[in-house]
This record gives sequence, C-alpha cells and structure tokens, in this order.
Amino acid sequence: MTPTRKKRLLLILMVALGVSIAVAIFLTAFKENIMFFKSPTEVSAGQYPENRNFRLGGMVKENSMQRIPDTLKVEFIVTDFAQDVTVQFEGILPDLFREGQGVVTIGQMVNKDLFVAEEVLAKHDENYMPPEVADALEKAKTQNAKYEQGGIE
Repeated sequence: MTPTRKKRLLLILMVALGVSIAVAIFLTAFKENIMFFKSPTEVSAGQYPENRNFRLGGMVKENSMQRIPDTLKVEFIVTDFAQDVTVQFEGILPDLFREGQGVVTIGQMVNKDLFVAEEVLAKHDENYMPPEVADALEKAKTQNAKYEQGGIE
C-alpha cells in the first residue's frame, strides 16, 4: 500500500469514527429528552415511564375539580371514558381549562393513584384537540363498546 493510500484510508476511518461518535451522542441525548404521551387507560395499566415526566391527556371529568383552600393547588380527574387518573396541579390553570374539555398535562406519577402535573395545557378552540388525545379517546370508546357488547372479558 502506498503512503497516499494509507493517508486516505486513515482519513476515511477517522471521518467514519467521528460521525459514529456524533450519532451516538445525538441518540443518547434524544432518548433522555423524549417525552411520551399516555392515556389514562395506559397509566391505569401501569404502562408509563417511572421517575420521568410524560404527557397525560384526555378529558377533564365533569364535577371532578376540587380546589384546595388557601393554596393554588387543584385536583381533577382526567378520563378517556374507560379509565380515570387523578391529577394534582399547583399553579394557575389556563383560561380555557374547564370540566368536560380536552387537556394535556405534563408531569409524573408519584404513586399508582396520583399524577402530579408541572404544566397543564388546555385546548385553544372549540374544534381542536391534540391528535394524541383524540386517538386515545377514540381507542377507549372502541374498547368500551366491545366490552359492553360482551366481546372482551
């Protein structure tokens, strides 16, 4: 092998090694910062990342909102019409937040029964619903219909 070919081969190997290292760093950072979306049915089944934030979405159940006196804490129930999850949030809720409306919360489960939200996002107009929430609600309605017809035991 001539010295010129050795230099080219070494240069190609170094470039390939550099690209491999950059891709590995990117994938590691991406994996750590990804935020999963879960429905109340998935959370009730225990299918959520532990000790990590994730998004929980669904509808705010009617007559479920309770304000804790002398604090900014509020508790409400998020449902996909198949399962419910109790959410606790401390802070000022968005102006569009209402019972019976779609909501996406960001936070984590502190135990199997309570989701503590760091952020609450309400839908911004009458017709919009985040695609993940709409899909989760549709899936839950379909499963509920099958269950009521005796298809799922």
